[in-house]
Amino acid sequence: MSFEKGSLSFRMFFAQRDFVEEDINKFAAAAFPPLNTLAEEEIHGWVAGRHILDRNITEETAYLGGYLRLTLTQAKKTVPASLLAAECAIEEMATMEAEDKQYLNQQARSEIKKSIKERLLPDMPPQLKGMDFVFDERSHMIYCTATSEKQLDAFVLSLMQTTGVVAQVADPENIASKTEGIDVASWSPSSFSDELEDGMVDGTAGREFLMWLWYGSERRGGLKNIPEVGEIAYMVEGPLTFVMEGKGAHEITLKKGEPMLSPETKTALLSGKKLKKAKLQFVRGEEAWSFTFDADEFIFRSLKLPQTETFDRVGKFQERMVLLETFREIFFHLFREFVKERNDTRAWSETKASMRKWVADRSTMA
Repeated sequence: MSFEKGSLSFRMFFAQRDFVEEDINKFAAAAFPPLNTLAEEEIHGWVAGRHILDRNITEETAYLGGYLRLTLTQAKKTVPASLLAAECAIEEMATMEAEDKQYLNQQARSEIKKSIKERLLPDMPPQLKGMDFVFDERSHMIYCTATSEKQLDAFVLSLMQTTGVVAQVADPENIASKTEGIDVASWSPSSFSDELEDGMVDGTAGREFLMWLWYGSERRGGLKNIPEVGEIAYMVEGPLTFVMEGKGAHEITLKKGEPMLSPETKTALLSGKKLKKAKLQFVRGEEAWSFTFDADEFIFRSLKLPQTETFDRVGKFQERMVLLETFREIFFHLFREFVKERNDTRAWSETKASMRKWVADRSTMA
């Protein structure tokens, strides 16, 4: 299970309300069905955090180290594409030979494919997927491994249908609104290139935030003193993915060599492209949190937490959750600082001018 060990890929959500004892009974009532009920249609339901088929959801199994910890399990049977193609080819050749035909029309081929799928499907092993989630009642935050849009929709819908709890994804709009009362949708995109005016570029609050972080790490020292966390250093690293909506190749990813210093990076910035995805690192003393950040979706991928000191399952999980909450506090603090500066017309005008100079003056490697 991802929250217990290894790196994490996840989204954050604001919980509309805390979970109560009655909700555990609701999760139990909507537990994952037995696998022998699986037919052609997908089945899904909740399981406890011990393994992906742990249908026994109780007050004891639903919590780990004081945190609500459950998984939304999905199961479906599918016929592998290569097997289906081979079986179809065998059947089509046999049919053409029996009917003395040189080819089969689309309808005949579709009927063969359908019959083969119906024949093979019952013998196929189930494909299992799980979306893990943890609820931290102190911050009222949900952490969930639903990273694709399909997973996001399935998790939010299932959670609401089961418990009535609405999970609002922690994206730029919701974080800014809930923490600072600011509507980021009212902002007009800013250009960080002297070659383009503001009205000639696009962008999102997330991309501008990532650009602001990058600028801050290189020109403002990359240090922040965060209440209840302490002083942290932050830095942006490659690979770098730049994007600008419009005609032609609007997205590029720079990986090889030194992407931070490459001529392609400076060219991308001068052309109006903004950073959409990059690797980031937060450091506090000897502790480091490294991850890849998707500024459009506010998805955190491959987050590596600092090393824990305990080895028993509960103790290690608790330590990891404390470190994850520290990570959230750092991230939210930085984003709130950006939002306040971005929303101050005078301050942002000065920052934007400095960022344009930062782009124009960037050194490159030949």
